[in-house]
Amino acid sequence: MLKTYLAASFLILLASVATAQKAQKPQDAQFKNIELCNGSSAPETRIEACSAFIEAGRGGRSALATAHNNRGIAYAEKADYGRAVTDFDRAIEIDPTFAKSLNNRGAARLRAGEYDRAIEDFDRAIGLQPAYAGAYANRGQAWLKKGDYARAESDYAAATDLNADMEGAWSGLCWIRAVARDPQAAMEACNKAIGTGAHTASTYDSRALAYLKAGRPDAAIADYNSALRIDPKLANALYGRGLAKLKGGNTFSGEEDIAAAKALRIDIAEEFARYGVR
Repeated sequence: MLKTYLAASFLILLASVATAQKAQKPQDAQFKNIELCNGSSAPETRIEACSAFIEAGRGGRSALATAHNNRGIAYAEKADYGRAVTDFDRAIEIDPTFAKSLNNRGAARLRAGEYDRAIEDFDRAIGLQPAYAGAYANRGQAWLKKGDYARAESDYAAATDLNADMEGAWSGLCWIRAVARDPQAAMEACNKAIGTGAHTASTYDSRALAYLKAGRPDAAIADYNSALRIDPKLANALYGRGLAKLKGGNTFSGEEDIAAAKALRIDIAEEFARYGVR
């Protein structure tokens, strides 16, 4: 699965708040809430802290917008996309130029399967911040979900131009180029993805498909093995490894893999035929 980029923000206190006397217990509690709301603790802890900060109503509009944004991220991590979107809505209402919240609302909608509305949010985020690599990568994923490979590839490429270490975008390019019958370009993108940290079943599976198309069954088997160590039930990897084994002369083991893949996905052969692999 490709990575969706949620962008965190950090609360900026007004000078009068930052210089307040720490001896006051309410102020101490507020500082603690800020710290937890901005932190990387469990989502429930961040939700509680951000909620306390929001309910106190202190720190200015920018700080409140950021608290809603951060709480929205925590809700999204819990797959509570309805509440996440509500918080991002509020952050954007407070600050319509808040590109991170627009991206984050789009990411929540993307995960919820609302691809068109997600793309609208990413469009707005990019319009406000043209060098926003994460928004390009997210929009690329939305286009990919809609089956528009050309637009997806364009957005992923833009993301990697802006941030050469964006492994999710490289993984997207890896898959699109493997499926589009350009194995050399796919392998280059897959190598970039893995080199930047995308050690995922889907990335190894994509590079294996590129190797299979390039007539390199041994390299394909090695990558399919890597994918299956991460996800033993990945039907694409089982079927592809079976085909690679057949091409390498290992008929019995290849047929076993193909049968196991078909037991998981009855239409797996038709999918590979669409990729140009039989």
